[in-house]
Amino acid sequence: MNTMTTEPDIERLRGWLTGRLPADWFDGAPRLHVDRDEIVVVGQLPSPIAGSGDATAEVSDAERAATRAGAARRFREDTREARIRIARELEHRTGRKVSWAVVVDDEEFRFTTASVPVMTRLRQPERQVLDTLVDAGVARSRSEALAWCVKLVGTNSEEWLGRLREALRSVEDVRAQGPA
Repeated sequence: MNTMTTEPDIERLRGWLTGRLPADWFDGAPRLHVDRDEIVVVGQLPSPIAGSGDATAEVSDAERAATRAGAARRFREDTREARIRIARELEHRTGRKVSWAVVVDDEEFRFTTASVPVMTRLRQPERQVLDTLVDAGVARSRSEALAWCVKLVGTNSEEWLGRLREALRSVEDVRAQGPA
């Protein structure tokens, strides 16, 4: 598969998964997060608190959080063997690792996801930033400090990164229309 995954590629993957997954697993079709190395299948679970009527208002935030976590854990345990089988099929089809996540109400729970090494070369000023984070106890290593920095940039620049990803999809679409 291409290093950049086009929307038609993702639609085919989502279609295959929708046909392959048991109908009672998720509310609706799964969402997919796809990169060069991994496909994360994200399914919406029914709210474990919904349908409780007036009792919903009486549930504390702590109980609500524990209920969501319990529902995610139950799904993970109950579907483990089938998820592994489906993941192996999809990994064979795509050459990418497959991970799983569920959304319960508004909270996402990710199951074992790939941690992929990335090589980089940094000059001294950039290394000093990482070393400061390690020395301050924010991170245990330069590697963890760099991952922390990437998460921080992703969180604070989500709108800009979204626009950049959209522009990349447009470039991919134009490339696909070019001569073979």
